[in-house]
Amino acid sequence: MSEKYTPGYSSNATKENLRSQVVTQGVQRSPNRAMLRAVGFTDEDFNKAIVGIANGYSTITPCNMGINQLAQRAEIAVKNAGAMPQVFGTITISDGISMGTEGMKYSLVSREVIADSIETACTGQSMDGVLAIGGCDKNMPGAMLAIARMNIPAIFVYGGTIKPGHYNGRDLTVVSSFEAVGQYSAGKIDSKELLEVESRACPGAGSCGGMFTANTMSSAFEAMGMSLPYSSTMAAEDAEKADSTEKSAFVLVEAIRKQILPRQIITRKSIENAISVIMAVGGSTNAVLHFLAIARAADVELTLDDFETIRARVPVLCDLKPSGKYVATDLHKAGGIPQVMKMLLVHDLIHGDILTISGQTVAEVLADVPAEPSAHQDVIRPWNNPMYAQGHLAILRGNLATEGAVAKITGVKKPVITGPARVFESEEASLDAILSGKIQAGDILVIRYEGPKGGPGMREMLAPTSAIIGAGLGDAVGLITDGRFSGGTYGMVVGHVAPEAAVGGAIALVEEGDSITINAPARLLQLNISESELARRRANWQPPSPRYTKGVLAKYAFLVSSSSIGAVTDLDLFNNFVSH
Repeated sequence: MSEKYTPGYSSNATKENLRSQVVTQGVQRSPNRAMLRAVGFTDEDFNKAIVGIANGYSTITPCNMGINQLAQRAEIAVKNAGAMPQVFGTITISDGISMGTEGMKYSLVSREVIADSIETACTGQSMDGVLAIGGCDKNMPGAMLAIARMNIPAIFVYGGTIKPGHYNGRDLTVVSSFEAVGQYSAGKIDSKELLEVESRACPGAGSCGGMFTANTMSSAFEAMGMSLPYSSTMAAEDAEKADSTEKSAFVLVEAIRKQILPRQIITRKSIENAISVIMAVGGSTNAVLHFLAIARAADVELTLDDFETIRARVPVLCDLKPSGKYVATDLHKAGGIPQVMKMLLVHDLIHGDILTISGQTVAEVLADVPAEPSAHQDVIRPWNNPMYAQGHLAILRGNLATEGAVAKITGVKKPVITGPARVFESEEASLDAILSGKIQAGDILVIRYEGPKGGPGMREMLAPTSAIIGAGLGDAVGLITDGRFSGGTYGMVVGHVAPEAAVGGAIALVEEGDSITINAPARLLQLNISESELARRRANWQPPSPRYTKGVLAKYAFLVSSSSIGAVTDLDLFNNFVSH
């Protein structure tokens, strides 16, 4: 609006400041305007949309260290688009730095803290829309949970992926360093090579470089239509990432004017598109947990079985780390997520008629993308020669996981294993056993009391799984846990076992030496004892005392739901409080 401001002026609601006019219009809002003037508002600005910029910048992790420059670029772009930016911060936890420590318990918890903080700032300040910028793993689902809850115009901007490190002719990621620990402990490399890998694995800014959790979620958000095309695989340090951020700001301001709302985009169809892309690129198991939570926030019905249905029909098209050869920047050069999506669209495996944040449909966005990838690359396989004929994230059930568990089965040479249980009550205890050579081929490690409530916080198990790979046991042992796995994990591993040990799930009843079967083709996770013996153990089981009685971990353990429904903290809150 160009109408001149007068004290107490109250406009009719416009599509630009539907929400923010409650703090900018009317005589009674003079004090509010006084505060806004202090942060740069002028008379004319009170009739403009207020756009929040949720800035995930921190120097805690390389994933987020370049984000402030993107936030500044977005701030300028929002102003140039005719709106008023308000920048606020969100937190992050570096999974790579906290991995294997007590601090990792805060990682999944941070998803909820990020969501709550964005919701709090945007709703508390009556913002008209939000541009969220994040890098590390939980920034993305945390932001999307808030976006789905608030349902105000929004766009997600990924901080960008890290470029690979290099050593002895091979690309390195942070997972290379974790695996080097196992190699060193097994006597396969010396301390000099360990240091060389450590020194070169993370060469600069950006999120971990393979198709790990951060790149999986950024890719899925692009597929869902909540981020711009090609933005999910750009390198953090390349100029195109800042250019894309600027364009995202303009697209968001236009979405505010048109009132394109997140729940028009985050639908059953768009989530199915996201899951199909996750399968096609060989993405992280964590995506299962996060999309269950996002769907619930958006009031979209989604279950674990839906992932299995999509897995059965979507091939793995991309040769990406952790189990493959290439990193996200290679995928970007090969055509990025739009190329993958176009292949899926041509074969009727994604919906082309759904809305994206730009106002275009998926089919319109992909109109000029070729149906097949370039023959001059092998990152994205041609349709008739996929990496695997079916998706890689399998949902397993059985008496050990009556609510379900998630297995990542790409790169697994022996998808069926039966062996003796090696039982550990924490991640640290299992890692000590692996590094000291106490785990043998054929063993099945059971790491329990690491679930959402039991940990609390459902730690990722990258340290023990990487140590197994480094020791050369990746195809020879199994591992099951009620915790999570890093997106960098591969091998015969099964996570998200539910019900978890802390609530009396069967994983709590396993004893050292018990026979366990992991059968990925049959989607079976079974403890091979009689029902009567299982019942006897269950009758004798006692719940453990809470590990934390105050602070954020205690609150999280009290509120969090099963991983089988996304480990959300706002499920049936009223009845939860009444029951206690």
